[in-house]
Amino acid sequence: MAAVYLEWNGCMLKKAWIVGLVALMLVANGNAQLPLSGGHTSTRQQGSAAFSQPAANLSLVDKVEFSVGNSFFRNPWVIAPSSTTARDGLGPLFNTNGCQNCHIRDGRGHAPVDASDSAVSMLIRLSVPARSADQAARQRLYGPLPEPTYGGQLQDVAIPGVAAEGRIEVSWQTHDVRFADGQVVTLREPNFLITDLAYGAMAVDVQQSARIAPAMIGLGLLEQIPEADILAHADPEDLNQDGISGKANRVWDIRAQSTQLGRFGWKAGMPTLAQQNAGAFNGDLGITSALMPTDHCGLTQEACRVAPNGAGDAGFELQPEVLAAVTFYSRHLAVPLQRQAEAPGVLAGARVFTDIGCATCHVSQYRTPILVDLPALSEQTFHPFTDLLLHDMGEGLADHREEFLATGREWRTAPLWGIGHLVEVNGQVALLHDGRAQSIAAAILWHGGEASTSRQGFIDLPATQRQFLLDFLNSL
Repeated sequence: MAAVYLEWNGCMLKKAWIVGLVALMLVANGNAQLPLSGGHTSTRQQGSAAFSQPAANLSLVDKVEFSVGNSFFRNPWVIAPSSTTARDGLGPLFNTNGCQNCHIRDGRGHAPVDASDSAVSMLIRLSVPARSADQAARQRLYGPLPEPTYGGQLQDVAIPGVAAEGRIEVSWQTHDVRFADGQVVTLREPNFLITDLAYGAMAVDVQQSARIAPAMIGLGLLEQIPEADILAHADPEDLNQDGISGKANRVWDIRAQSTQLGRFGWKAGMPTLAQQNAGAFNGDLGITSALMPTDHCGLTQEACRVAPNGAGDAGFELQPEVLAAVTFYSRHLAVPLQRQAEAPGVLAGARVFTDIGCATCHVSQYRTPILVDLPALSEQTFHPFTDLLLHDMGEGLADHREEFLATGREWRTAPLWGIGHLVEVNGQVALLHDGRAQSIAAAILWHGGEASTSRQGFIDLPATQRQFLLDFLNSL
């Protein structure tokens, strides 16, 4: 049957494209039509504050709570003891003194450009491989085994009287990738080196993985996706033989004291936002809480172990109501509305996105259930473009570090919403787990493993179709 073409804003597109893409791009909700976004939580804000807005449908009372959480997220924490008891207890070892320093304007961090640049919005996870069957079982249940001296992450800052653990240096190697039409993209690959170790050598089999801070938008919606809807996309044995074998990570939930579905982090290593936030306070700022009650002080780090802290009568530094406020804030950061949703190039690019297989892992649409305690997030149809599952991304992106059920080649599918706002929010594009990709095209070209077919499809696209795909992604 011959294809039927129609004119759309001056461009000739297949009729089937228009019908299918309008169905994809518009979400019916009563009489309202929303572009791809975070449903009725979405914001129309653009510019540098595009990631820092409260959910648009928050009540006035809840916006006050959002502002309280924002203040603890944005403002610096201080060394104890201090007159600011609500936000003291920083350190003894830490990476930064405030959440916004990593999640810049609630957006992404980046790797240091060179030895003179700060690594403040990036950290390096540390672990050692299991050395026995018992350790392997423990690692699958409770997560990576910490490096014996330096723990689970390098902390490159310390309070006075305590030595920082070390210093992160980076160098870059580059290589070119050529598209079928001859256009060349230069890819860069980081080599991270930890120097000035203050507490002796690390284990000879230490595993290291650099991680930049991800954007904060839409996290509450991701947290509320029904587990069954996520697992519906899992195919760990690739039974349908499409080359895609996404699997769920199963991680330890401290409050539930049981294994739960992992949703957050580069390898889906955290089950809830509360635990994710408590872990960041503990590891990145050195702030203890009921969920994470112990400072990161190794057995040989005596000055760290005896340093004063801001723990109250409960024995930890982060007050429960502060963690609750920060968690409320992180649950309700709005997703920017898709821009130019009806532009011909954007509509065509959405079709290319599906045709070359990107939509298999970057799943467009979910809907939250009725949430009595979270009314702004209740019954929202939204479009994060992730399946929250683990996929083998090939040797080029491998960190060779296991995390619960995730192998050293597997990563959680990153959400794509907001990707077109990165330059205006963060001043640069720094994609993938270590920020190596300086453009969307570069990020796609780093895909391997299960994504190899899609990567090759991208390389083979004519320049016009390739630009349509990039226009679509930049619209999100």
